Amino acid sequence: MAKWKITCIQQDVIFGDPEANYKAVEKQIEKAMEGGPDILVLPELWTTGYDLKRLNEIAEDDAAETKAFLAKLARKHNVHLIGGSAAKRTEDGVFNTLLAYDREGQQIAEYSKAHLFQLMDEHLHLQMGKETGDFELDGIKTAGVICYDIRFPEWIRLHAAAGAEVLFVVAQWPAERLSHWRALLMARAIENQCWVVGCNRSGTDPDHEFAGNSMIINPLGDIVAEAGKDDELLSAEIDTAETGEARGHIPVFEDRRTELYR
Repeated sequence: MAKWKITCIQQDVIFGDPEANYKAVEKQIEKAMEGGPDILVLPELWTTGYDLKRLNEIAEDDAAETKAFLAKLARKHNVHLIGGSAAKRTEDGVFNTLLAYDREGQQIAEYSKAHLFQLMDEHLHLQMGKETGDFELDGIKTAGVICYDIRFPEWIRLHAAAGAEVLFVVAQWPAERLSHWRALLMARAIENQCWVVGCNRSGTDPDHEFAGNSMIINPLGDIVAEAGKDDELLSAEIDTAETGEARGHIPVFEDRRTELYR
């Protein structure tokens, strides 16, 4: 069991300008640390935004600069950092990759988005990840996924069935589908009986308006905290004991009949 104060850094992303985004995020992290969080969460593709046509050009080899930047800040502030996702260039192409660090600045997770969103042309510019997003924080099993992944309940259930008590979702979710964002996050919390922390971006890019509305939801599906549409530091305290209590009260995982699920 663990009790954590979690802060989602919901902010606009400067289109196609990693250096400007590094400066903006570092400033926001400094501000967020005034509230004494245990865990900070950043949104999806916060270094580049959805500048997909130039992504191969502005992405970093193995996301090396972003990794060093996040490790430095986690270590400096003694905070767990779910570093959103960054464009990672490899010999096989560019991946949209979630990165997470512990308080000592050690990388504890690297998950590349498994499901690519064709409506935003991700499939034309990105490669699909093949690994799960499982990792541990302070000995607690958790997991991280990226945006469109939450439309695949079987993918999220895989992580919960492996014991994840908190699910981190980093996103650039459009405003036109805000109702889906809210409903899907609540559904994933209810059916998996786990905490769900959704950190979305705010603002606009040349083609999209983004929803904001980052959320922290308990294992019963109740919204503990929710942001508006603009830049915001959204914080809430969570207790992972509530995951076990929810799973004990309604024993969904005990009652699964996996032999039928084909």
